[in-house]
Amino acid sequence: MKKVLLIVPLSLGLALTLAGCQNMEAAMPWVNMGNQMAKDAGYDTDSRLAQGIKQALDVGTDNATTQLSMRGAFQLGLPESAQPIANTLRQFGLGSYVDQLETAMNRGAEQAVDEAAPVFKQAIATMTVKDALGIIQGGDTAATQYFRAQTEPTLRQRYQPIIEQNLQKTGFYDQYKALLGAYDKLPLTNKPNLDLESYVLDQSMDKLFTRIGEQETLIRQNPMQQGSALIGAVFGGAQAQ
Repeated sequence: MKKVLLIVPLSLGLALTLAGCQNMEAAMPWVNMGNQMAKDAGYDTDSRLAQGIKQALDVGTDNATTQLSMRGAFQLGLPESAQPIANTLRQFGLGSYVDQLETAMNRGAEQAVDEAAPVFKQAIATMTVKDALGIIQGGDTAATQYFRAQTEPTLRQRYQPIIEQNLQKTGFYDQYKALLGAYDKLPLTNKPNLDLESYVLDQSMDKLFTRIGEQETLIRQNPMQQGSALIGAVFGGAQAQ
């Protein structure tokens, strides 16, 4: 009986602390009381919640990176600002060059995703309990926003050489860079951005974190299907609110 009584405040704290619920502000006094009661009884609920969050983030980021590293995951075309040039090239029978560039862009984006997995693992490993609880008590995409803030600078550094190497495989990358350098020096206003490396980087980042956001939504909506009883315990409480 004593053990049952001790588990009650733990369950109360776990369910109420679950994040993302619309009545979180009103529930916070109960959350704090439940956590404190559980801690007094010998249970470290904050650590357990943090562990559940980390498991969920492992699942979500693994799924996102696996999906986006597959051939065909990206369908990038030249940026809209470059479409007039692409159309002109196609009209003169030079569409194969456009196709080569677009293929290189997509292969580079797909290969670069592999660089994201260890970066995310490191971010999860170094996440503090306070960070994890902030994600629980945040909005529906709190985890995605946290990851973007923590990892995007590193990811851009890792992605850039991979994207550049794939563009180099087209065989006319040096000519493209020379042309871009001359274009950038032209004294024109409102020039469209023709830097393909920056474009692919931006598109890759947006798609990666969009996919992580989708995974986060799935976990919040169906926590029991994510392969971990702890994830279900942490996120499942929201559905009871």
